Amino acid sequence: SHSRSFRFPPGRGMWPPDPDPESDPEPAGRSQPGPGVPGLRALLPARAFLCSLKGRLLLAESGLSFITFVCYVASSASAFLTAPLLEFLLALYFLFADAMQLSDKWQGLCWPMMDFLRCVTAALIYFAISITAVAKYSDGASKAAGVFGFFATIVFAVDFYLIFNNVAKFLKQGDSADETTADKAEALMPH
Repeated sequence: SHSRSFRFPPGRGMWPPDPDPESDPEPAGRSQPGPGVPGLRALLPARAFLCSLKGRLLLAESGLSFITFVCYVASSASAFLTAPLLEFLLALYFLFADAMQLSDKWQGLCWPMMDFLRCVTAALIYFAISITAVAKYSDGASKAAGVFGFFATIVFAVDFYLIFNNVAKFLKQGDSADETTADKAEALMPH
């Protein structure tokens, strides 16, 4: 009996899938779907976004929130399981919203402010319930939920710090552009 092991071709088989499937040679007798054919790949975030800092933060937020949720389900501190579940769902929503560039499609919403408020509230809630889970409950699952909650607090705090810095830079650029426009207008006006 021969044991055969399957090996992915170079550059294949990694998560996320390759965004350029047209570079593969086409198998005989099969036609490749066109770029407009929806499928599972259309729902997955692009590799470039997942490798970006924001993508990694959102992945970490959703992963830590899910792990914290599972720990709270198994613990005696199950009263706290709603917060990690909601944060997990919100992190997934923002992951796919950012990856699919919904902020460009729905410009009426203030995406940076919503993301900032999501991160600030998540960091505060995780900090509060993690302290309570570690201090008040003695079972191992509660302690694990508290520890993962502290890690989630740090990740959410880093995210809201970066969002705050980006918004501050944007507003500072807008203010300096307004000042230079006003200075030019004053220079052009006769005294």
